[in-house]
Amino acid sequence: MRPVERPEVRLVEPAEVDLAADLLVRAFLDDPVAAFVFPGDRRRRAGLRSFFRTQIRRQYLPHGHVYTTADRGGVAIWGPPDRPRRPTRELIELLPAAPYLVGPHLVPALRLLGEIDSLHPKEPHWYLATLGTEPERQGTGVGSALLTETLGRVDEEGMPAYLESSKARNVPLYARYGFEVIDELHPRGGGPVMWRMWREPRIPEP
Repeated sequence: MRPVERPEVRLVEPAEVDLAADLLVRAFLDDPVAAFVFPGDRRRRAGLRSFFRTQIRRQYLPHGHVYTTADRGGVAIWGPPDRPRRPTRELIELLPAAPYLVGPHLVPALRLLGEIDSLHPKEPHWYLATLGTEPERQGTGVGSALLTETLGRVDEEGMPAYLESSKARNVPLYARYGFEVIDELHPRGGGPVMWRMWREPRIPEP
């Protein structure tokens, strides 16, 4: 059997922000947190598109660690240890998505996002903010390529890494790459269960 080639990973270019955001919209349409925050298909698509465009363009791309594959099969958004965390500013930057938060889920959605942020580790680490693949490319090695590309650097720096998984089925994938569940979050104000995962650095083989 011919071995499957690992997808080539590269940085997302500024001109590709909208394409990357639209890819993540497709990847997260069935995400439990997305469904909770943006109920309804049309609202979810519009809200996610606004959210991901802002997240990429204003919050992470300037720090140089937003990745895709050569054929745009997926997107990974990483925050390096020296990326400043400014929760209030970042919340203001996400205001364009606010119109899609209307309805009875508005307050619980804001509580959920606030609770997630309040539990973010304080010690320096690499943060996997978002990882998504085209639905038809899931299971083809795209997500693994996007993970290993940055985790190699993480290990070279001797830094830990952190993420929040909103899907139970993704927990074993992250576990294969060294992430361990440190908390199963049941939001106080309602919402889906989330898994907070931490990864200690691995010593690179000589």
